[in-house]
Amino acid sequence: MKPAPGLFVAFRYLFSRDPEGGRYLRGAAIGIALSLIPIVVTLIVADGMIRGVIDRYIELGTSHLQARNYIKNNDLETAQALLNSVEGLRGAYRERQSMGVIVGNGGRTGATIRAVDPGFWEDAGGRVYLTVIDGDMRLETDREILLGRELAATINAKIGDTVRIMTIRVTEDGRSIPRLTPFTVKGVISSGYQELDALWCIMTYTAGELALSSELSTAHLLIKINDPYKDADAYVVLLERLLGRDFWVFTWKDLMSTQYSSYESTRQMLLFIMALIVMVAAVNVSSATSMLVVEHQRDLAIFKAGGASPTFTSRLFLWGAFFTGLVGSIIGISLGLLVGVNINGCIQGIEAVLNFFTGLFHGEAIKILDPGFYLEVIPIIIDWGALALIGVFTILSSMLASWIPAYRAGRTKPIEILRKY
Repeated sequence: MKPAPGLFVAFRYLFSRDPEGGRYLRGAAIGIALSLIPIVVTLIVADGMIRGVIDRYIELGTSHLQARNYIKNNDLETAQALLNSVEGLRGAYRERQSMGVIVGNGGRTGATIRAVDPGFWEDAGGRVYLTVIDGDMRLETDREILLGRELAATINAKIGDTVRIMTIRVTEDGRSIPRLTPFTVKGVISSGYQELDALWCIMTYTAGELALSSELSTAHLLIKINDPYKDADAYVVLLERLLGRDFWVFTWKDLMSTQYSSYESTRQMLLFIMALIVMVAAVNVSSATSMLVVEHQRDLAIFKAGGASPTFTSRLFLWGAFFTGLVGSIIGISLGLLVGVNINGCIQGIEAVLNFFTGLFHGEAIKILDPGFYLEVIPIIIDWGALALIGVFTILSSMLASWIPAYRAGRTKPIEILRKY
């Protein structure tokens, strides 16, 4: 027999109002849909978190590329001028970085001291994620600094306050002695990700040359390109050829390899756990198919008496599993997308409800996403390719789970069925 009748019958089993059999398939489809909602939401949240964190790191931290001269640590001006003339580069900026101790009116703490050319903070890519909490981020003199929000809160520093930065300098005879340099707080900033900017103390590059010892700090060029996700590797080859043997050029993936691998491993583990839930839901399709076979024994006898082959009968129920998985995937992925794209509003709503009840008992405010570990706002990233794979995996799992009852239905002899009726 042609496959079209089998498709029609399988479709009718799922969507007909006949209470026999079809209700099991519809229940299985609902189970699949419910299992897909969390996996889609998890995918959107995980991708949004990873992309949001990485974008902030490469725009405000490591930059897209870094060029380092390990032979002449201070010889960056010539290379910077050369790179700024390369077509396709958004800019090259000098940075000197070191660790130090910052002392304010409210205490002292360790800080990551970043002496950077001011143009780096004015780049369009970085300004998207950089928020000025208080004051102004434009450093007009070499005695002004910017502080990360958490760092400013730790030492209780406010706009206009004078703070002292203690660093180590090396004398001509090789001795290391402390150096205290006063600065005025010009602004308090945040990247929206506390782990990135919690220890930031930012000054001009010129101020860094005076306050930071060349022996105890690192200097490099921060390089911005148009598309860091696609073109970074190609620019490494170009820039290393242009700058010569003294320079090494690193992509953001090289500089964040451990962190990036950790993010991806966490994402894959979450998806694997969710995939197990989908597989469990697919097993329900097998049970539904078995019940469908039991309740439609007379249909099987009629098909077989009319000349239907065992293969046709088996395919009939496999098509039923296919439609069940397809309908469950469409509903589940659609609802998952609906929740995922509104995840920030959902989180805020849940927090409002929880804080309302905790407020009745004078409890502490509840924060679902601790800003010390998560982004303040989750970017919405939809990986359509991954969603398509999830749908295909769900449908194939449904059909594979239903293969055994479908195979048994195809091998059932019509005479055995007719004897029962």
